[in-house]
This record gives sequence, C-alpha cells and structure tokens, in this order.
Amino acid sequence: MDKFVIKGGRMLRGEVQVSGSKNAALPLLASSLLCDGWNTYHNIPDLVDIKTIKKLLGNLGATIEGGEALRINTGNIKRCEAPYNLVRTMRASILVLGPLVARMGQARVSLPGGCAIGARPVNLHLKALEGLGAEIELRDGYIEAKAPRLKGATIYFDISTVTGTENIMMAAALAHGTTVLENAAKEPEVINLAETLNRMGAKVSGAGTDVIVIEGVNSLHAAEATVIPDRIETGTYMIAAAITGGDVTINGCQPGHLDALITKLKEAGVSIEPVQGGLRVTGGKEIRSVDIKTLPYPGFPTDLQAQVMALMAVGKGVSVITETIFENRFMHVGELMRMGALVKIEGSRAIVRGVRKLRGAPVMATDLRASASLVLAGLAAEGRTDLSRVYHIDRGYQSIEKKLSALGADIARAKD
Repeated sequence: MDKFVIKGGRMLRGEVQVSGSKNAALPLLASSLLCDGWNTYHNIPDLVDIKTIKKLLGNLGATIEGGEALRINTGNIKRCEAPYNLVRTMRASILVLGPLVARMGQARVSLPGGCAIGARPVNLHLKALEGLGAEIELRDGYIEAKAPRLKGATIYFDISTVTGTENIMMAAALAHGTTVLENAAKEPEVINLAETLNRMGAKVSGAGTDVIVIEGVNSLHAAEATVIPDRIETGTYMIAAAITGGDVTINGCQPGHLDALITKLKEAGVSIEPVQGGLRVTGGKEIRSVDIKTLPYPGFPTDLQAQVMALMAVGKGVSVITETIFENRFMHVGELMRMGALVKIEGSRAIVRGVRKLRGAPVMATDLRASASLVLAGLAAEGRTDLSRVYHIDRGYQSIEKKLSALGADIARAKD
C-alpha cells in the first residue's frame, strides 16, 4: 500500500494542467450501453474509478480500446449483471442500471459499496425507475430490475441527486413517450451527459435547470464526446496555491463552473484572475476566515468542503463550515486536528479557529476528498507529513503528486 511523504513550507509556483472530470466521465462511459457501434470519448482521466467502470463494462461484454481517447463498443452485451466485486469500490457503478434496463429490458446490479438503501439516495434511482414502469426487487444485496420497455412519466426527486438525474435521464432516452424530471440536478456534469446523449440521437432539453425533459426515441447511435475539465481538481489546485501563499496558473479549466469557490477565496484574500485558457491564483500574506455552506450546484460544492477546511485551519479568525449534502463528510477533522488544527464539530457544522501554522504528522485518508484535504494541510505544515491509504486519492486525482512536484512541492509516493 502506498503513502505520500510531504515536507511542507514551500510556496507553489508555475502552471498545472487540469484533467478530465471523473464525475463527468463515469456517466458518459455508462451511456455507451445505450447503443451499438463505437462511441469515442476524449479527455478521459487516468484514474482508478475509470479503470473500475472499464472493467465493469468489459465484464458486461463491451469492447474497449484506447486511453485518454477511449473507444467503446457495446454491440455484443453478454450479460446484464454488475457484480459486487466490481461495484463495491465505487458508488457510481449504479449508473449502469438505467441504461441496461432501457436497452436490454433487465438489469441485476449490486447495491453500491454495501450501501444501506435509505442512507444514500440510491432509493431515489429505484423510485424513479419504478415511475417509468420498471419492476424492482432487492434480493441478496442486488437490485433486480425488469421492464419490456420503459414508459415516459413525470418524476420528482425528493432530494437533488446528480447520479439519480443522470441514471434516469439515460433510461428515459429510450423510453416510450416523454419524461419530465423535476428538481433535477443542475451540475455541469449533467449538462455534459445531456449533450452527449443528444449527439447519440436522444432528445433531451433543459439540462442545467431543475426541470429536464426527455422525449424517448426508439434507438440511439454511436457518437463522439469530450469530457469537461474536472472542477473539483481545479478547485483543489486553487486552494493549494492559496494555502501555500503561492502563484499558480491552472490551465484547461472552466472558471464558470466554480463561481461559489472563487467568491469565497476572494473573500479570504486570495487573488484570482482569468488568463487565456484558465485561471491564475495567488495566495495573500494571510488568509481571512470565511464561512462556508455546502449546497447543490451552483452552491458551494460538498466535494471541496474538506479542502477549504484545510485552508480555514490556517486562516485568521473563526470559520463556520456547514455541510448540508452528506452526513459523514467531516471524517477528515480528526486527522487535521492531529496536525494542530482547532476544529469543533456541532452536528452538521464545523467551527474552525485558525492557527498560525499546522504541524506535520502521520495521518490517514478516510475518503477521496478527505485525502486531498490532508495533502493540502501537509503542503502548508511545518515538518513532515506521512499520509497513508492514498489509494483513495488515486480514485479521483490523476498523478496529483507529480503535478504538485512540478509546482515545487516536496511530495513523493512511497511504500507504507
């Protein structure tokens, strides 16, 4: 098992290229199940989660070629089951459920990550598929769904869910009649998928708003699409520049996807200016504490909450960070406190009192974004930080230690 060894205190300087979005690439690759022929996807990031969904698609019978430019042919699907051993490491595997039911009339998909059905919004996927006419049974840890052909309906999501919106949007593309998704997720990744479906011959409108309309068609065809830049990776490097007092130009990003973060970083005293093809981020002499509340897009992203907490840990003053999306999103707090952060948890709020300096320490990653938070803390800390279980960060950040090293960070991968 690998770890990162980080020696903090260096200002980051230079340019970094953002990779394709993990959260956009996964549904795009799943959408290949909706048609015959060779679909081509550009700007695919080299991540563990991408390898997982490629294995899953291959297990279903897909033929896959290439890397950053990836070609997938699902014309010879041999089975309709997504087994536990492939699904257990990645909740987004649920995204194959809708396409399989829509095209094959059936699917058997393991509950992702051993998910308790009421704890995360997987139940919203199932309720919506039932609304489209699918028969759903939960048996032996698997979701079993059947439908000769799905039928269009009006679906209301009780909670805004990105993967739920994407899953049902894909399923509805081949349904008979018109489907209306109300309280739909508005994230850029949803728009990326809708545009890709339309290139395949689907009729999707309203993506990016809370009402999406899908007019079902009889069949789709193969198409070519490009994955949008990863806004969470972009945000992480923006915070890395800020927390080290550095000067970093981030190329290949879409600043319009990060308005909430940009506003908060400017409030904290960080200089952010647009440059051709990206952003230049310059850290100030001190970071001012600001309050954060995570919200569905276009609000502040929950996937950047842990990273901004690391920044607020060295801010001047007191910050209140409120998490409204996930109930277990403060798992990084204990590890930050090992590095000298002053954080108090009160239900869904974390009260962060800034300190002058963090101190390097042995810490352990608990999830993908928590690991990014600890990397950022290590970059700003005095002394050495050993971050264990970095397989979490490999799920969502392509070569993060190499990109940070190129900016002047002292970070290296080693065996734990």
